[in-house]
Amino acid sequence: MRETILEGRGLCKSFPGGGELFRNLDVAICSGDFTVIMGPSGAGKSTLLYALSGMDGISGGTVSYKGQPVTGLSEDQMAGLRAREFGFVFQQTHLVSNLTLLENVAVAGYLAGKEPSKTIQARVEHLLCQMGVAEAKDRLPAYASGGEAQRAAIARAMIGDPGILFADEPTGALNRQSSREVLDLLTGLNREGQTILMVTHDMGAAVRGNRILYLEDGKILDELTLSPYEKPDREREERASRWLSALRW
Repeated sequence: MRETILEGRGLCKSFPGGGELFRNLDVAICSGDFTVIMGPSGAGKSTLLYALSGMDGISGGTVSYKGQPVTGLSEDQMAGLRAREFGFVFQQTHLVSNLTLLENVAVAGYLAGKEPSKTIQARVEHLLCQMGVAEAKDRLPAYASGGEAQRAAIARAMIGDPGILFADEPTGALNRQSSREVLDLLTGLNREGQTILMVTHDMGAAVRGNRILYLEDGKILDELTLSPYEKPDREREERASRWLSALRW
């Protein structure tokens, strides 16, 4: 039986003026899974990801990580947990413009504070090589391609060896080739055991996951379970397409 690493119970998210995005939503993320959140525009996919990661507050319910509640943690405690245990990749890289790609990754490692400086330096070099951006490591973000910058952002997210990697539309600003390279990297990390929770609107990205959740009307309407991704598979994509069509996506 798979271990639940992250869980939300009875989650509610409302806004001033009475708007409500979700109410009494339950979700569990299992260790080692590549879980994908899909749904129509405005369904709250990114908001749910931010709520589970502690980047956004909730109006009700609880979030627990590795069996421990995190909902009541202070801002400083939550920031520390994110630095030590969570990695983040966004549609925009949010790299510091006056730092090189290598420096961006290294600073995140020092902030995580898990390892001595020499160990961090070695891990930075290893990750940049693993992500295929070793040759671009001394470039400022403005002089790197979109794909290089996003792969450096993945290295930054992985520098602290996170328990969960959160990815919010990580290929949304990339061309087809760069998107495929980023998805290949994420797939490879998951194959090595990395737990990933990703939001996407793209079915080609979604089928990289082994579990797809469909969020609509403030709740998870359905989920699709797939085998671990191996290679491009038309039958896999057609199965996901039929499932999404049945949900009127």
